[in-house]
Amino acid sequence: MNDDVAYFLDFQETEKDASPLTIRNYSAALKEYIEWRGGDFVCWRKEQGNHFRDYLFFLMKENMKRSTIRLRFAALRSFYKYLVLRRGLEKSPVADIQMPKLERNLPVVLSLKQMEALLETPLKMDTDGKSLSWLRHRDVAILELFYSSGLRISELLSLDVADVDFVDDIVKVTGKGRKQRIVPIGGVAIRAIQKYRQEAVVTNGPLFRSVRGTRITQQAVDQMLKKYLKISGIHFGVSPHKLRHSFATHMLDAGADLRSVQELLGHASLSTTQIYTHVTRERMKQAYDEAHPRA
Repeated sequence: MNDDVAYFLDFQETEKDASPLTIRNYSAALKEYIEWRGGDFVCWRKEQGNHFRDYLFFLMKENMKRSTIRLRFAALRSFYKYLVLRRGLEKSPVADIQMPKLERNLPVVLSLKQMEALLETPLKMDTDGKSLSWLRHRDVAILELFYSSGLRISELLSLDVADVDFVDDIVKVTGKGRKQRIVPIGGVAIRAIQKYRQEAVVTNGPLFRSVRGTRITQQAVDQMLKKYLKISGIHFGVSPHKLRHSFATHMLDAGADLRSVQELLGHASLSTTQIYTHVTRERMKQAYDEAHPRA
């Protein structure tokens, strides 16, 4: 680490107001590159583009996550950009290095059997006398609505009683960018919501409430979901967003067209929804491998 690095890190701290974590990450990335180069490293200003291409190839062979690789090269790019702008270097040797695209991991979804087990769990639990009896009906309503409509957690939390049409079985949803859409709700979810409203005496205002009568928070939903997952025997992390994934995947498995699922989810682009077609293909392959006698 020479004066160029010291000046760069100081620049990040004093002029760019970078966080201590960013500065540590930048410092570590530069140090890791020097360690990889070993005795062949002379100084930063003598490094060439082919050195960094070899470094990228090395990291890819090591099966390092692409997100980590991109972070390392982001540090190198920032460093050389600084040298060009502030320290008189003619050209950055990493400016033309093409980065690998980020992996797009397939969403984790619950199977139909797992989803059914989760939905049935709240009402199977005995009330302990301390808990309000209506809470489990609220939890059932939340889980059923998630799975019935594929709402985002923020969309579900913001619902008011007036947003649900119990005659036409639809809900008015305010999504990203304050865009509104109408989403149909299944009969099971509608009945669960009505039962919860009856038990909790919820007539207007926020639809889903805490024991204090205030709008339920995301933290409370996360804790509730974690509790029921453990009881139902689902031993992997499932966030509210993964219930949304499960909704979309099961819809496509059952034959729903991609454009309709896009509208239900409130995706601005069809390409965002298309990732679920990859999930259903994987499930189809798995089913084939498990069932076909000559698979």
